[in-house]
Order: sequence, then structure tokens, then C-alpha cells
Amino acid sequence: MENILEIKDLKISFKTFFGEVEAVRGINFDVGKKETVAIVGESGCGKSVTANSIMQLLPMPPAFFKGGEILFNGENLLNKTEKEMQKIRGNKISMVFQDPMTSLNPTMRIGDQIVEGLKKHRKLTAKEAEKKAIEMLELVSVPQPEKRVKQYPHEFSGGMRQRVMIALAMVCTPELLIADEPTTALDVTVQAQILDLMKKLQDKLDMSIILITHDLGVVADMSDRIVVMYAGQIVESGLTDDIFKNPHHPYTKRLLASVPSLDMSKDEPLHAIDGTPPDLYIPPKGCAFYDRCDRALKICKDYMPESTQHSDTHCSSCWLNHPMAQKVNGTERREA
Repeated sequence: MENILEIKDLKISFKTFFGEVEAVRGINFDVGKKETVAIVGESGCGKSVTANSIMQLLPMPPAFFKGGEILFNGENLLNKTEKEMQKIRGNKISMVFQDPMTSLNPTMRIGDQIVEGLKKHRKLTAKEAEKKAIEMLELVSVPQPEKRVKQYPHEFSGGMRQRVMIALAMVCTPELLIADEPTTALDVTVQAQILDLMKKLQDKLDMSIILITHDLGVVADMSDRIVVMYAGQIVESGLTDDIFKNPHHPYTKRLLASVPSLDMSKDEPLHAIDGTPPDLYIPPKGCAFYDRCDRALKICKDYMPESTQHSDTHCSSCWLNHPMAQKVNGTERREA
């Protein structure tokens, strides 16, 4: 499969009053054409920072790139000027932001916000732009688009605002759509509708999608591949079936266990992951999941685990999966 996006050894830090925060610590992944890749993990693991770095929307300073490449159609976005990025944002790469309740401008009509991108990237008359805005609202299943295009965001529900956000992102038919927590603050029924809508639009427009979420349940039917992040690093990646049916990293297993199932009894407690992620002001020398892992080895504390390839499509970074781990006896495990 031909890749539309390749991220190579990306490292991003933030300068703060207390010191440097290493938010993204050497991640590698790619996105194929017409493919959906989900990036999952707890809040603060670096998902949104990664998404914003692709769009070059990080505030600089305090953010700065320590290394790596972001290749879009073979061109390194980190070498682009702001003027060059403005031609890419909203045109070739678009983003659906996290909170639909605050992402729209409350002082502008919905139609004006949708055509703003068209005016920048396409040479259309005002009448043509309005017609396109109506078509986009119709495409994302907003009822009465001719009327709605003249309304303001406060006249829309949360689900409808999210549809407008998707219409806004899709109006210039981008090659890559980044959806950062697109179902946050929406009820379960609306979540399913939004994800179904994104899937239909992808099939219709032949675009690639990066789906950022903390909820593995959201991506089960939506993604082709899953990238699991923890403390600024990728701990496991593979096809969706690989991750759900045969997870290898203890963190991935605990994430999956924390998703409620329909056959749970009302008295059964939800499975939580004890502890908190490490402080990235002083990143751990070894595995970042060491303090929360009930299967940790002594080596995990001091040495970063190597990536183990389980198949052509599946890999994880955990000493338990290393070929040498088979030879480690029980006394080598960390004391409980």
C-alpha cells in the first residue's frame, strides 16, 4: 500500500517554567492511502500533540521539535514555511477538532465558516461558495441545509455542530483527515452516527483518516490499524484484529480490559489501570509503564524495551515479548 503520511522518529518537547517536558519521544508510524489509522491512549500520552504537529499548529514557543520527520506525499512538513502550510491546511490536510461546542466561531453564520476555506483555496464566486456550503451540509446529513446555512452555532445541537465541523473540514476534499476525539461530549447514539458518517465520506471521497481517541471501543469498527501510545511513545501497533484479538503489551491488555462489555453484571466493578503515567519532566530510563505493570521485570526499570515484531503488521515494545524473555526465570521478575 502506498503511504500518504510517514512519521519518522518524531520528538517534540515543551519549554516550561519548571523545565522541558518531552511530550513525544521518538514515534514512528505511517498512514496508507484510503486507510484509517487510530491512535489510542490515555489523556496526556501525546496523541493530540502528534496530530497538531502534522498540521503545524503547535505554539512555538513553548513547543519545539527535537528531531524526526513528518513526510506528507514524500515532502517533509517540518521544512515548510507558514505560508506553504497555509496552502496545505484545510486543503490537502484537514482536522476535526476535539470540542464541537467551542470550535466554531459563535459570531459567524455556519455557511460563512464553511466557505471561508473555499475562498482561500478555490476561486469561487459568493453564489458558488454558498451552493457548495449547502451541498456539504446536505452531505453530512444536516436537515434543511438551505435554512441551516444561515444560522449561528448556538442554534445547533452538539451532534449537529460536529457534523458542521466535519463539513468544514471536508469542503475542499482533503487527502488526509485528522479527527481529534471527534465524539467527545456526544451521547452514545450520536457517536455512532458521527463515526458512520466519517466512514461513508471516506468511501465517497477516497481519503485517509487519522482517528485520535482514548476509547478503544470507538475504533473497533472504524479503523484498519491501531497505534497505542503511552507516555509519548508507541508501545504497540498492528491491524485492528491484531490489537483486539492478540494484544501483546500489558498496557494494551489493560486498556482493552477497561472497556465495559454487554455481558457484565451490574455488581461487577469496572477494570481500571492503577497508578498514573510518569512525569515527562523527567522521563523514565526504562519502560514508562514499569510502575503500573504487574508483570514487570527488573530490566524494565533501567532499559528501554526493544520493539518485537510479531508479524508483518504487528509489533510491540515490551521486554516480556523479547526472544530472550523465555529464558528468564521467575526470580528475575520484580518483587510485588
